[in-house]
Amino acid sequence: MRLSVEVEHRLGEFALQAAFDAPSGVTALFGRSGSGKTTLVNVIGGLLRPGRGRVVVDGVVLLDTDDGTEIPCHRRRIGYVFQEARLFPHLTVRQNLLFGRFFAPRRERGPDLPGVVDLLGIGHLLARRPAGLSGGERQRVAIGRALLSKPRLLLMDEPLASLDAARKAEILPYLERLRDEAAVPIVYVSHAMAEVARLADTLVLLEAGRVIAAGPASDLVSRLDVARAEGDEASAVLEAEVIGHDAELGVTVLSSRAGELRIPSLNLPAGARSRVRIYARDVLLAVDPPGRISAMNVLPGTVSTIEELPDGSMMLQLDCGDARLLSRITRGSLRALGLRPGSPAYAVVKAAALADRLPAI
Repeated sequence: MRLSVEVEHRLGEFALQAAFDAPSGVTALFGRSGSGKTTLVNVIGGLLRPGRGRVVVDGVVLLDTDDGTEIPCHRRRIGYVFQEARLFPHLTVRQNLLFGRFFAPRRERGPDLPGVVDLLGIGHLLARRPAGLSGGERQRVAIGRALLSKPRLLLMDEPLASLDAARKAEILPYLERLRDEAAVPIVYVSHAMAEVARLADTLVLLEAGRVIAAGPASDLVSRLDVARAEGDEASAVLEAEVIGHDAELGVTVLSSRAGELRIPSLNLPAGARSRVRIYARDVLLAVDPPGRISAMNVLPGTVSTIEELPDGSMMLQLDCGDARLLSRITRGSLRALGLRPGSPAYAVVKAAALADRLPAI
């Protein structure tokens, strides 16, 4: 599947002029509130006709204002999950789920009710009504209803925005399973980097109605402009694979593009894929190979870029192997180390800093 979007639209003083192409998987539209994310997904879903635009999903032209093509939203085969679940309060969970089947093409292959119930872990909820569900449970049901319409594309507009931290933690593993097992491409809208880093394959960065970058999420998360906006939450994301366990030391060894990583033991078999988020605040720097230290991860690299942040601290990008890491240090530390672009350096990360940040993918 490939998604191609070109949109020009004006809403009052706001002008949206965005274009991007994305492969299958999860494509995250990321930006601050008011950057145009929701307007863009409403165009893709057919809820808004832009002044000018073209939307193509898997070779099917859904919208082309130049030649007058505009498939109505109910015929686009696009599932939409909103911030609020919008379930029918008088129907049970099972009945809400089955409502989605009314929109499914009869001869189209896609998930069935038992498969969706198992995927989202909602079998014990089928007889309940929405009033008896938690916020996370309601969102899972809303996702299931959208999946049962057998969509060619699933739009998720900040589906976790109305949930507290506990409910977000509850639903994120199910979103990962959805990404990995449902084989339905997803456009995921968020302004929370924690969600994007955990879920996205492709990242589209929006600012004031413009796409400022689009590409693999693991490459774009560590951009300095993203890091600047994230502040203390600035990070890099690495795709990793479990290559072994050391029971005596209590660690799992991962292979990544930056090199081997050691983390507190994971209950995953060798060969399992994981995603590691390394915060800039957790990365120490050294100009010489560290001696006897407690940190178990020492990754050689080269400083590529240095930028001063508004609070006076320094953000450094390091090329480690085929990956890019970030490190946030003080101006005094930078001066003491004598680092500049092109300087060799060692990124030092405690194994404990990576605990509980490795969802399986």
